[in-house]
Amino acid sequence: MLLALALLAGCSGGGGGDDGDKGTTAAPSAPAVGDVGTATDLQDAYVRVVAAVLPSVVQINTDQGEGSGVVYDDKGHIVTNAHVVAGARRLQVVPSSGGSPLDAELVGVFNAGDLAVVKVEGANLPPATFGDSTELKVGQIVLAMGSPLGLSGSVTNGIISATGRTVTSSRQGAFPGATITDAVQTSAAINPGNSGGALVTLDGRVVGIPTLAAGTGSGSLAAGIGFAIPSASVRAVAPQLISSGKVTQSGRAALNVTIAQTFSTATGAPDGVAIVSVVEGGAADRAGLRANDVVLEVDGRSTLTTTALAEVLADLEVGQTVPVKIRRNGQEATVQVKLGELPGD
Repeated sequence: MLLALALLAGCSGGGGGDDGDKGTTAAPSAPAVGDVGTATDLQDAYVRVVAAVLPSVVQINTDQGEGSGVVYDDKGHIVTNAHVVAGARRLQVVPSSGGSPLDAELVGVFNAGDLAVVKVEGANLPPATFGDSTELKVGQIVLAMGSPLGLSGSVTNGIISATGRTVTSSRQGAFPGATITDAVQTSAAINPGNSGGALVTLDGRVVGIPTLAAGTGSGSLAAGIGFAIPSASVRAVAPQLISSGKVTQSGRAALNVTIAQTFSTATGAPDGVAIVSVVEGGAADRAGLRANDVVLEVDGRSTLTTTALAEVLADLEVGQTVPVKIRRNGQEATVQVKLGELPGD
């Protein structure tokens, strides 16, 4: 079953349209709830978590629209989605408590993983505490915090519905699209404007960045099916963006080629992914692949579309050797390729 996935940066009426501590300065987390015995206990837990974490969640306004962000450290760095800031010429941040917008600057973007970091100076915004998304359990209660439809400081609740998803978003304006690995699926309501916000557990730790919602195929969002970038990815990528403005170690497998979609002339259906150019010395180059080869399968999985190829590669490891089935001059062949690493933006 195929799901349409919708990016959630825009807002109607908007302004123009490896784990382990990697350098975050943690804000005090909400006290752990432990066993929730009554409805009152659960309510109290919600109140404590919101009070502790919401001040670390901001609204991001651009000349393209609106989204959300999470304060990453005490130096004013804020994590958000790349698609929230794509193509923006103006960036402003509004704290969840309100007040005047604060001018922000773009620090760096990792489009392939739909992550970005912006920075505000002298705002004294409290950083969030980022948890370990690899320890999440299906059924665990979470809260989604952000600015859906421009409603700053909004909170919804739900559970972890699944972990380890691979989801792909399509091109949207200046944003080229992304494939998110190990995505966290949640039933917490996620709406346009929630992108870049916080998915939070009851101990006050951010375990994901809400990014996508499933669509019904008729243009509307599917209720209760949303996806978040796992905090493990944030903690790997954000420090790189902060230190150099780009990602030098993505940890993502790649063929090291530029590609384009091909279609069957007879049926008009997707018919493989054509190699437009090959990075010299990269994985494909070392294996003897060249421009105009059409990639049909990788590691035994069909790659008839660019999305399929991205999702297959997302499940593989840098340095892994896999069979790649290609079509060259009308003839099919299989080549062993030692995968390279996806470069940062």
